[in-house]
This record gives sequence, C-alpha cells and structure tokens, in this order.
Amino acid sequence: MGFFQLSKVDGSCKARLGRMHTTRGTIDTPAFMPVGTQASVKAIDPRELSEMGTQIILGNTYHLSIRPGLEIIQAAGGLHRFMNWSLPILTDSGGFQVFSLAKIRKIRAHGVEFRSHLDGSLLFLGPREAMEVQRILGSDIAMVFDECPAHNCPAEQAREAKRGNNQIMMSARQAVQTAEDARAIAVKRQAGTRALAAST
Repeated sequence: MGFFQLSKVDGSCKARLGRMHTTRGTIDTPAFMPVGTQASVKAIDPRELSEMGTQIILGNTYHLSIRPGLEIIQAAGGLHRFMNWSLPILTDSGGFQVFSLAKIRKIRAHGVEFRSHLDGSLLFLGPREAMEVQRILGSDIAMVFDECPAHNCPAEQAREAKRGNNQIMMSARQAVQTAEDARAIAVKRQAGTRALAAST
C-alpha cells in the first residue's frame, strides 16, 4: 500500500477523499491539522486532542530549532515523546518563515540565514538542513524547504521562486535518499495572484 490512497473524486469540482498511511497511523483527508508550532497545541492537551478525533498535528522546523531546541527534543527521545503524542506529526520546513520573517533573514545561494527572533542567534536553513532537522525531530511527514513568495509579488519574482523551488526539491530528494528513515516527504505547491507562462 502506498503513502496516499485515493478513495473518491467529485467529478463536478475534482474534490477528493483519500487516506494517508504512515507508520504511526492513518489520516483521512481532507483533514483538520491542529497547529503545535512549538510542540504544544495551545490550551489543548494531547488527551483532549485524541478525544476530539485528531489524527495528525503540525510542528515547525524553524520554531522548534530555536525553542525548545533540537538538543532538548533529542534528549527526550524525539518530538513524539517530548510532547506525549503517539499519532502522526507533520513538520513544516521553515519555508514560510522566509516570507513571514523577511526582516531578520538573508537569502543565500544554498538556503536562508535567519537571526533568531528571540536572541539574535544565527540559524541557517536550506533543503538539506531542513530535512536533517526534521529527521532529528522524528516527524512522520517532512515538508520540503521552499520559498514562499508574497501573493502579489511581481511575475518575475514568482518565476524565480518557482525555478528555485524546483532545484530545492532535487536537493531534498538527494538528502533523503541517503537517510535511513521511514518519513514521507511532502511538497507544497505555492501560488500567487499572477498567471505565469506555462513554459516557466
């Protein structure tokens, strides 16, 4: 059985029902994914999440790297044990922070250099680094690091982001091919309000 199993497609609008299979459980899609950016869904504990039927939660590579930090999570036995959650976790790559934290980051040739929003310390994230951080966290679904341009950015900037993201996907694939883990790797499709030529 593959990672994603398509159950039904609505012919009128192409909406889909499906199931994602991971080593820690199956997720019915579409799914509501509570956000536990820093290993905690605010105001709700894991028992309550389970009672509500939550099948998967989300964590964030950038924020978890800064607080509580990889050393603490690794010492606890990984993100699942750290937050007392036995079902699947998806970790976002930190790519959105390239957009949301534009004032404290610099884009380099092979990734992005951040200055912590907490204490100014340096954090570098690229496709390989994001995959390695997510390996240490032990997430079940790891997102590929990518650039998230503003929705109203100039067309050329959107084209450049698309070209860069294609290269990023290749780097991430190479990084995962050398890693012995059972993660599923997922890619986001970024979008904007400007139509791009099909050839770009």
